[in-house]
Amino acid sequence: MRKLALGFPALPALVLLLGCATADEWDTWKAHTSHFASGDHFKFSWRNGDAGATRVTRQDVAQARDQAWWGKAITVDQAQIIER
Repeated sequence: MRKLALGFPALPALVLLLGCATADEWDTWKAHTSHFASGDHFKFSWRNGDAGATRVTRQDVAQARDQAWWGKAITVDQAQIIER
């Protein structure tokens, strides 16, 4: 009974973890050794975590290309890219 009590809290966490990603997302996750390609990638994702408040600069676009960022792409119009 004690083993069940210790393992039970881990079961919902495992189900939640495994149930939140598509097969393609898991393939992407497995193909990389870390969640983010760089510190710049992390900062960009943190800054743009809210889908309604996306802010992309030309430097972000260049860093994403140069550092080969992965994950779900954020698409914006050319006119929406901030010059700074």
